[in-house]
Amino acid sequence: MKKAHIWLRAETKPQEQRTALTPNNAKQLLDAGFAVTVESSLQSIFSDHQYKEIGCELVQQGSWVDAPKNAIILGLKELPEATFPLIHQHIYFAHAYKEQQGWQPLLSRFDQGNGKLYDLEYLVDENNRRVAAFGYWAGFAGAALATLAWANQHGGMQPPLKDINAYSDKSQLMATLSQAISKVAVKPRVIVIGAKGRSGKGAVDVAKELSIEVVEWDLAETQKGGPFPELNDYDILVNCVFISGAAADGSSPAFLNHELLSSKSRKLAVITDVSCDPYGAYNPLPIYKECTTFKSPCLSIIEGESPLNLIAIDHLPSLLPKESSEDYGQQLLKYLLSLGNTSQGVWPKALALFQQKVAETKL
Repeated sequence: MKKAHIWLRAETKPQEQRTALTPNNAKQLLDAGFAVTVESSLQSIFSDHQYKEIGCELVQQGSWVDAPKNAIILGLKELPEATFPLIHQHIYFAHAYKEQQGWQPLLSRFDQGNGKLYDLEYLVDENNRRVAAFGYWAGFAGAALATLAWANQHGGMQPPLKDINAYSDKSQLMATLSQAISKVAVKPRVIVIGAKGRSGKGAVDVAKELSIEVVEWDLAETQKGGPFPELNDYDILVNCVFISGAAADGSSPAFLNHELLSSKSRKLAVITDVSCDPYGAYNPLPIYKECTTFKSPCLSIIEGESPLNLIAIDHLPSLLPKESSEDYGQQLLKYLLSLGNTSQGVWPKALALFQQKVAETKL
């Protein structure tokens, strides 16, 4: 089987330090006979030197536009805005299949250049389960930020978080959290909904590593339908459940609502919505209408002596770019190693979906 030429493009989205291909994974591709070209990047968590010393060809940022036509352009987040036709095969999270802003012009560029898109979000196995995901680290980061916000609340900070930057590694983040909660006399009680999923496990692990009491809810605890008054008994709620449709009886009960949160007995002080779907019709937390950002992480849901803040950042794994890239890259590597033959494995289904979406732009 002929080995592919993989071209890792530099990320251009502000504060995006993650990558789809770590130096360790790049070396495994090189050892397997692949050609690997890496664009120089000042914002990646991994240095140019780390790629160069293992034998990758290093090139200028953005030079993928002039790459050989047979090169497969690998990235993570969106391409820089432009209008020229796309002639290459691309692998990245395009965010274009749910009719997001700009989806038609983007797919038209692929059509014009006869290029192809293998969207990372839609690389799925025979059970339609994604073969690589950042879910664990989304939950981990979400619970970590909730814990830090809770501690800062007790210190009188409002908003309790602002201008967040990525941490160099997990140990730095955990040291920050340990120091923050050590200043509060009583530790928080945490509840994680969706605890058995990828992101739920990440959220639970934060609490366990900090020796914080954590209650784990999943389908068995939520199937009766909300709202759930008992959620007010916890200090921190981390929601890791994404609901894409109504129940069989047509209902879509919320976990919480404003009436429930107005209770004078409420202890709940911080919510992180890891699933982050304020625009969806089935959002289980219909108490907010916009996502938050690293620059402005918290929404104030309730002010006063018993404040309630909500965190809803849609790129939480960026808080820990090193660990999340290493985990994701290792999951993806198996499939990159099969790129010599895109007629097998996860690639045909991803290509068929791309072709279907391109066709929809012409309707």
